[in-house]
Amino acid sequence: MSTISKNLPLAGKVALVTGGSRSMGAAIVRRLAADGAAVAFTYIASAEPAEALVKEIESAGGTALAIHADAGDAAQVQSAVAKAAATFGGKLDILVNNAGIAIVKPAGEFSLEDFDRIVNVNVKGVFVATQEALKHMGHGGRIVNIGSINSEYVPYGGGGLYVLTKAAVAGWTQALARDLGPRGITINNVMPGPTNTDMNPENSDFAAQAKTYIALQRYAQPGEIADAVAYLASPGASFITGANVPVDGGYSA
Repeated sequence: MSTISKNLPLAGKVALVTGGSRSMGAAIVRRLAADGAAVAFTYIASAEPAEALVKEIESAGGTALAIHADAGDAAQVQSAVAKAAATFGGKLDILVNNAGIAIVKPAGEFSLEDFDRIVNVNVKGVFVATQEALKHMGHGGRIVNIGSINSEYVPYGGGGLYVLTKAAVAGWTQALARDLGPRGITINNVMPGPTNTDMNPENSDFAAQAKTYIALQRYAQPGEIADAVAYLASPGASFITGANVPVDGGYSA
C-alpha cells in the first residue's frame, strides 16, 4: 500500500516507463514515483537491479512494478502495457518511451541485422507502446518520448542509424500531437544531450571530446533528464504538446 502524499503532483496517476531498470530509465522511475505515481517499468536483462528498484521505491512509501519485456518485441511490449494497466486499476495516465539502444559504426559497415534491431527497439517499440497505451489513457494523459539531441545536431561520425531512429521519434511526436490533442492527451519528446549512463559514461574517451561541444562543459546526470520528464508529465505542462525539448547543456546552441 502506497503511503505517498495525496498532495504530490502525480498522486493517483499510473505510469509506465519502458527500459526503466538502469541509468536514465531508473532515474525517471524514481522521480515519477517520488511525485506520487504508481510506476510500472520494463526491463530486459537487469532482473536484480529491477527488483532492487522496486524495493527501493516501496521502502520510500511508493508503488512500483517491474515487468520483463523486450522493447524490440511487439508482443512483449503489448503484454507489458496491458499488465501495467491491469495491475493498477485498468488505466494508464503516463507513458514514457525510454527504452533505446545505440549502434555506432561507419555507414558502410551497418548490417541489415543492425538496422532491424535498432529500428525494432527505438522506433517500432515506441509505436507499439504508444498505440497500446492509448487504449487505457483518457483525457489528461501524458506521453513522453526520450529522443536525442543528435536528431538535430551530430558532431561525430558513425551515428547514422541511431540518428535515423531518433529523428523518427521527433517526427512521430509532432504528428501525433495533432491526433491526440482532441482527446486532451499531450505528447512530447525530451532530447537529452550527452548524459552519464551505462551506455555513455561521463569518464570515457568519447566523453572527453563530447564535453568540448557542451556549453556547460559537463555531462548531464540522469536525474536532470528525469526532472524534464516529470515536468512534462505534470499538470503544469498541460498546454505543451508536440514539442521536441532539448535538455543538452547547450550542446546544440
